[in-house]
Amino acid sequence: MVSVQRESLSEQAARLLLDRIQAGEWEVGQKLPGETTLAPQLGVGRSTMREAIRQLAGRGILTTRQGSGVFVHAVVPVGDWDSFVIRATIASILEARIAVECEAAALAAERCTGDDLLAIRTALTRRGGEVVTVDARVDADMAFHRSIVAASQNELLTELFDTFAARSREAMVQMLELSGEPATQADQLVHAEIVEAVAAHDAVVARDLSRSHLEALRAAIAQHRP
Repeated sequence: MVSVQRESLSEQAARLLLDRIQAGEWEVGQKLPGETTLAPQLGVGRSTMREAIRQLAGRGILTTRQGSGVFVHAVVPVGDWDSFVIRATIASILEARIAVECEAAALAAERCTGDDLLAIRTALTRRGGEVVTVDARVDADMAFHRSIVAASQNELLTELFDTFAARSREAMVQMLELSGEPATQADQLVHAEIVEAVAAHDAVVARDLSRSHLEALRAAIAQHRP
């Protein structure tokens, strides 16, 4: 049993509890044991344990559901998320994009509205238009991918995409500046095929095409990074 022996008991208890959550003792969405169980494990009283839980709830780690208990809401504190993403490797960011965007493409195929399709097709046209700078080319590409994520009707997936966007954009700009590769019709065709799969409400094809494209992007960035 780990005991808290320093001052600021609630902060120490909160830190120890967070350590256990980040170590995987409880997964996101899982209910925590009650205060009467946790408090003795940390060597504190119930009131101190209650304050520690309140602190972690304020940082976005825990959430309290009236009549149900306390549940794990996140593993990384809200205030630490931006700095965490900045520190993440490009490989990690692209793996996260694959997880988010492939599922988003499948959901978009199932849920997209006429307005969603119009926004996606408009973004595709802009992406295939003539762009003068690398920055403009990358921005058009990111806007296209975001339009598909938004069509998933899942606000959390869209928020995750936006969180990764700046770091992913940085990698793409660096890759294009190093490679000097121009936009190609074949590349635009790949994106058009994703759009048609979404428009046809074919979730399997939309997911598979998105995965193939993003995995190819990951390989290209790995090849061109110094």
